[in-house]
Amino acid sequence: MAGTLFLVPTPIGNLGDISRRVAETLDAVDFIAAEDTRVSVKLLNHLGIKKPMVIYHRHNADTSGPAILNRLLMGEDCALVTDAGTPAVSDPGEDLVALCAGADVPVVAIPGPCALITALSVSGLPTGRFTFEGFLPMNKKNRRAHLESLRNEERTMIFYEAPHKLSATLDDLRDTFGGARRIALCRELTKLHEEIIRTTLDGAVERCASQGAKGEYVLVLEGCAPVEEAAPTLEDGLERVRALREEGRSLKDAVKQVAKALGLARNELYAAAVEQENRGEP
Repeated sequence: MAGTLFLVPTPIGNLGDISRRVAETLDAVDFIAAEDTRVSVKLLNHLGIKKPMVIYHRHNADTSGPAILNRLLMGEDCALVTDAGTPAVSDPGEDLVALCAGADVPVVAIPGPCALITALSVSGLPTGRFTFEGFLPMNKKNRRAHLESLRNEERTMIFYEAPHKLSATLDDLRDTFGGARRIALCRELTKLHEEIIRTTLDGAVERCASQGAKGEYVLVLEGCAPVEEAAPTLEDGLERVRALREEGRSLKDAVKQVAKALGLARNELYAAAVEQENRGEP
């Protein structure tokens, strides 16, 4: 019988965020797959846990993933952890999950710390619909192209960014979305120097230029305003009536259906349709 892959979230800055279930899972599994064993061993030492560890990250996923899967198929349980946050989200752990899914190996996700959800919840921006974009491409041309594809995105957008790239990214965001677009700069979440800066892209660029950037950032950007569709016109209604008449519908039924669908005055639409047919228009 195959073992289970546990996706175990780790603190993004505050050790107090370790849940009892996380600790119990790490203590119960046969081995741990870690992004960086030097980082993970500090967490295990804090919990008083000793477990065999293997390295799993984006540079060795092609070889380490199948090796982990083989051990799972032999019946061992494995906990997958990253240096911080939830595994398999903007993370090569998604490939390991796909391997397990393809081999019918059980995968269990344990809820816990996640930087993007933490930032979204305190951003002050709409949270009902959002899109997570992770880290933008490093190549400037590709980054600009990716942002351009989001120009008309109405959902709140979430990005991760390193401090040394923050200034360039904010410039690109302002060039794409305009300086008035609202943004929340969420710095060092859950850590001692946590800071939430709610401003505009103009304000963010100015602040970064004057104060610099320190720590890891999650950027929560307001989506664009919905594009309002123009109200249906009488001509729109006549076009639909013509289409229904060509399908064999009576004039009365066609007008009734179209007037209700478009919110037009039935008497006005009926009079215009009669006049149109009297003129012999198609």
